[in-house]
Amino acid sequence: MSEPFHVVAPLRVIYGDTDQMGVVYYANYFRYFEFSRSEYFRARGGNYTELERAGFGLPVVSAHCDYKRPAKYDDLVLVDVHVAELRRASLRFEYEVRREADGLVLALGHTVHACVGPDGKPTGLPQSVVKLLGP
Repeated sequence: MSEPFHVVAPLRVIYGDTDQMGVVYYANYFRYFEFSRSEYFRARGGNYTELERAGFGLPVVSAHCDYKRPAKYDDLVLVDVHVAELRRASLRFEYEVRREADGLVLALGHTVHACVGPDGKPTGLPQSVVKLLGP
């Protein structure tokens, strides 16, 4: 089986992402995941806007993050993202967040997305998305 397509999205930690100790607030990692997903779509030649215009959405139905080490203000972090699973009506992205300066893993996570139609009900992934995100 071939290695999945990966995108590494660089992101600079801004002051507003940190707590009083200068450490990235835990919930912001989910924003970093979202940022990297958007970069993933762009790297594959698509974007969420096109999907929404076609009447589909990919809401997050499950999200998980394991925190290994703190990211701090002004760190350049690299968010590696790939599609780990592509099913009929859902998909799973996996993430690895590293600090660029020393390569240390800061967090590992995943999100699961269901495909919904214009009525908000689950539906199969459109062929265009399967083609865009598939192997």
